[in-house]
Amino acid sequence: MHAWPASEVPALPGQGRDLRIHDTATGGPVTLRPGPVARLYVCGITPYDATHLGHAATYNAFDLVQRVWLDTKRQVHYVQNVTDIDDPLLERAQRDDVDWAALAEQETALFREDMTALRMLPPQHYIGAVEAIPGIVPLVERLRELGAAYELDGDIYFSVEADPHFGEVSNLDAAAMRLLSAERGGDPDRPGKKNPLDPMLWMAARPGEPSWEGGSLGPGRPGWHIECVAIALDHLGMGFDVQGGGSDLAFPHHEMGASHAQVLTGEFPMAKAYVHAGMVALHGAKMSKSKGNLVFVSQLRRDGVDPAAVRLSLLAHHYRSDWEWTDQVLQEALARLGRWRAAVSRPDGPSAEALVEEIRDALADDLDAPAALAAVDRWVALQQDAGGTDTGAPGIVSRAVDALLGVAL
Repeated sequence: MHAWPASEVPALPGQGRDLRIHDTATGGPVTLRPGPVARLYVCGITPYDATHLGHAATYNAFDLVQRVWLDTKRQVHYVQNVTDIDDPLLERAQRDDVDWAALAEQETALFREDMTALRMLPPQHYIGAVEAIPGIVPLVERLRELGAAYELDGDIYFSVEADPHFGEVSNLDAAAMRLLSAERGGDPDRPGKKNPLDPMLWMAARPGEPSWEGGSLGPGRPGWHIECVAIALDHLGMGFDVQGGGSDLAFPHHEMGASHAQVLTGEFPMAKAYVHAGMVALHGAKMSKSKGNLVFVSQLRRDGVDPAAVRLSLLAHHYRSDWEWTDQVLQEALARLGRWRAAVSRPDGPSAEALVEEIRDALADDLDAPAALAAVDRWVALQQDAGGTDTGAPGIVSRAVDALLGVAL
């Protein structure tokens, strides 16, 4: 599976700071100091509907992570998956009487268009669950050999008790885990499981549903968590720098994935930091495909909204915060975009060297994009009020906003 084209990241004078970011597992900030190549895994979409602003906010957060690392003169090895086989996809295809594979391909293509329009830097490896199945099967077989997996009516489950570190990503108690498991794709009430929280590794073939050859597992398809583990271990290995996604993935997805990987390799931790973006709401409730309260990036684009304004709308909120999309949010972003573009189109302005460092400092401090935007606002206001004689300043501001914030002026 191919990703989307990369927009050029302008080079800036000087060098950025090491990223200090909130780690869900420890509950506090950690300073990441990767080697020459920083390693990032971000969980991708299940392509049964278009990209909504909740998705866009998540991918924007980890786009900023990449930009901070690139500004430190590191390379970034970024991997993202596509869950192109899962129950919600099959259910939507059945509802709409379309082929599930065609639906997945259609929505994945639209996602790529949205990411391109929003200037999100693409992953080096963009891997679908279906194409990862040949690497998933041996991992499930290995977990079974280790005594960490068991069969229940043909399905294979992972035993969470096999990992002594289980629970250390989300730090939730058993009651909260059970509740969230039921809400987020688990089956804690299925009779016969050793532990209600045990997640499925391999689902035996169901009548009328697609399945693949599973070796000693029999025909079937992979569970959700083992998919990301197989892809991450194959392309990044253990101990990569950041595991990212929305806050609703901390449990069960990232918790279970970490346990799978740690039992498989005997190493800990799977990732040096577990980083989670907040949720975006509409009409008082989190944007959700199940609720249908969605604002789609593609629809905004069709309505003629400049993608740069959509991106500024996202940047105006700290990545870890939960916030609500309103028309006012968009109008403020459009006004800001207009002010910024007018400012960089002028022939001169106040020196921009200090501004570049302010943006760097803000982003290195837990991706504080609102503070970075405020710094640019101050430069723009100073230019309007007092002018300036630095003929290179508007160009520096334009390149800095592009390189560090992903907004083309």
